[in-house]
Amino acid sequence: MIVVQTPLRLSFVGGGTDFRQYYAERGGAVLTSAIDKYVFVIVKERFDDLIYVNYSQKEIVDDVASIKHDLVREAMRLTGVTRGVEITTLADIPSEGTGLGSSSSITVGLLNALYAYKGESVGAERLAREACQIEIETLGSPIGVQDQYIAAYGGVRFLSFNHHGVDVERVDLSPLQRRLLDENLLLFYTGMTRKSAEVLQQQKANIKSRQDVLDQMRDLAHQARETLASGDLDGFGAMLRRGWELKRQLASKISNDMIDLALEKAQQAGAVGGKVTGAGGGGFLLVYCPKEHRDRVRAALSGMRELPFRFEQDGSKVIFNYRRPQ
Repeated sequence: MIVVQTPLRLSFVGGGTDFRQYYAERGGAVLTSAIDKYVFVIVKERFDDLIYVNYSQKEIVDDVASIKHDLVREAMRLTGVTRGVEITTLADIPSEGTGLGSSSSITVGLLNALYAYKGESVGAERLAREACQIEIETLGSPIGVQDQYIAAYGGVRFLSFNHHGVDVERVDLSPLQRRLLDENLLLFYTGMTRKSAEVLQQQKANIKSRQDVLDQMRDLAHQARETLASGDLDGFGAMLRRGWELKRQLASKISNDMIDLALEKAQQAGAVGGKVTGAGGGGFLLVYCPKEHRDRVRAALSGMRELPFRFEQDGSKVIFNYRRPQ
């Protein structure tokens, strides 16, 4: 039996510049981080040749082509594990529409677990690249490529994209900087989930007409990396706000009246900056708030459930590997 733990993520600045239609010509950049909320994938050998798949539904099939769960089906096809297994996915938060990159974390985790089941150790770059292949090329999802890479690599990362591929850089923070950033970032659940594909499809269709905005978002990601690395945490918080102001111009469904009001309340209570995680339209609200204003911000957003979190240094990893003696 194999158990793989894969982190979810918070994208800070630059989301949207990781679409191939944009970065292949103009280069993209994203500042992002893995967090200590996870997707778990369990792969267990069965005594027969059937395939069991457990998630919000339960499937029992006798061939891979019959699996309804797209990510499980394509991960099995790609890795060559095609029969006699039981696959279970579990998540720390709702697995759809929350803006924390759960779909890509599931894909990366599935690949990692299935390769481990075969006795193969696969590196982060390959896991991320093959997860992109499944989600974007095989399934045609209207998404970028940042989520797969942060799920595979973990840590606080600066990702840059161009026609050659993806470069992954670790953003080194001192223990004190990391602790203060942990404390000053607050995450609240809006109570709304949405099909990210609906938002992203519109965003993707607007790429040509929003190139100037995307250029500014790309450049802001570079600035945010330098600001964060220098230890100017409040300056970084203000960049979250600027990044959100730019991102909401990419598509009409990214924000709504409820989100706008919540961010306004947070800023009036002392938050320096904030944004909605992921594609927008719902999910989680991330705000940067200096210590002296945190109680006021929490009171202003008391109608939303807070999700405490910390940064996660590791990417997708096998946390249990038991092989029955032959």
